[in-house]
Amino acid sequence: MTLSVENLTINNANIPLISSINFSINNGEVMTLMGPSGCGKSSLLSAIAGHLSPVFTLEGKIQLNNTIMNDLEPDQRQIGILFQDDLLFPHLNVWENLAFGLPRTITGANRKNEAIQTLTQVGLHDIAFNMPNEISGGQRARVSLMRTLLAKPKAVLLDEPFSKLDKALRVEFRHFVFEQIKTQDIPALMVTHDDDDIPENGLVLRWPWNDNDRGLANA
Repeated sequence: MTLSVENLTINNANIPLISSINFSINNGEVMTLMGPSGCGKSSLLSAIAGHLSPVFTLEGKIQLNNTIMNDLEPDQRQIGILFQDDLLFPHLNVWENLAFGLPRTITGANRKNEAIQTLTQVGLHDIAFNMPNEISGGQRARVSLMRTLLAKPKAVLLDEPFSKLDKALRVEFRHFVFEQIKTQDIPALMVTHDDDDIPENGLVLRWPWNDNDRGLANA
């Protein structure tokens, strides 16, 4: 699986926000996108996910596994997103939150079984029946990631997923996220402001993105 953009330009009222950016991310890889506020990081993620505001215009290609995604609706792109907030449903317990992310083809009791099996695999089976407000921030973050991955995305976008965790949890959850992406064998694009979040020897795209061979470098 490969996620790539080719000559991608995003304009706001004919003013370029992002100009001719190019990159390719292979399966199991995490590429880090870094730059100051307002440089277009969130707009780029929105463009890839299919949520770009209509005030912007888009040129170039967004491809996933050699399929051009530009004209596909968000639910047709099979791209997962993990935000800095866990966004768990407060009225559902942990396994019910996980089950919400499962494909519709999994029905009935199989949804509960799949959710609890997933929790067991990541060492969280003992909180399956807890409500989100009864578990720790680190546990909520892990549940949120697994819910995203249970939807079987073909790529995942990470929008500052570690920023609201304290230092100890940040290190632990970061390792967990990268491990899961490698296990799922899907490409991931991460936005962060912290160099410590960059995977070892990971590809980094630093602002200005169209300078110095488009900013591509290894950490």
